[in-house]
Amino acid sequence: MGRAFEYRKERKFKRWGAMATAFTRVGREIAIAVKNGGPNPEANPKLRIAIQNAKAVQMPKDRVEAAIKRASSKDEKDFEEVVYEGIGPGGVAIMVECATDNTTRTVANVRVLFSKGGGALGTSGSVGYLFERKGIFKVESGKIKLDVVELDLIDGGAEDIYEEDGTVYIETSFNDFGNMQKKLDELNIEISGAELLRIPMNKNAVPPDAEKLVHNLIEKLEEDEDVVNVFHNMVETME
Repeated sequence: MGRAFEYRKERKFKRWGAMATAFTRVGREIAIAVKNGGPNPEANPKLRIAIQNAKAVQMPKDRVEAAIKRASSKDEKDFEEVVYEGIGPGGVAIMVECATDNTTRTVANVRVLFSKGGGALGTSGSVGYLFERKGIFKVESGKIKLDVVELDLIDGGAEDIYEEDGTVYIETSFNDFGNMQKKLDELNIEISGAELLRIPMNKNAVPPDAEKLVHNLIEKLEEDEDVVNVFHNMVETME
């Protein structure tokens, strides 16, 4: 199995943890998708993924439809996807993905959280080179026949395919994420979710006290409503 599988297994802080935060963040994902590609899921692959991710966090259908309608309004705020890079306690590299309608507010909040958490916000490119981007598509095991479509998936860019707890995971490179989405559409395979991961190419082992501080910093970052995802390169030993 690929490094994306191992990294996904190790992650202790999951995107969309609490329901209220989950709905806010999925709503922003929907808004960005609609602004970029329109309100029709059939013609907007990114919106289709956002809707599937909404289902994954049990966002009610009427809330999803309302989010699409709001995003279609000219009066709705535009959300921008931004990424911040920083160093946490023990020299741990941290990547923070955000969706915001006010980058001035967001960068100020992220900077304060890094500072209070014993780290420092860096410049663009300061730690990004330490990570590799991978795509993950999730399909319910009962909705895919791997013995029939495996070669097609490899042709679409699958680097690894594995099954766990009733879900099939299809791993791709960042560049093949769109190709795989198209291939799954062509094969009429319904995904249950998809995400892009930033996987560290090397891990940084730190003392237990520093590891605890990094966990606390990540937890505080993920509590900010503008933050969508947090990635790091720390070796995790704490349960």
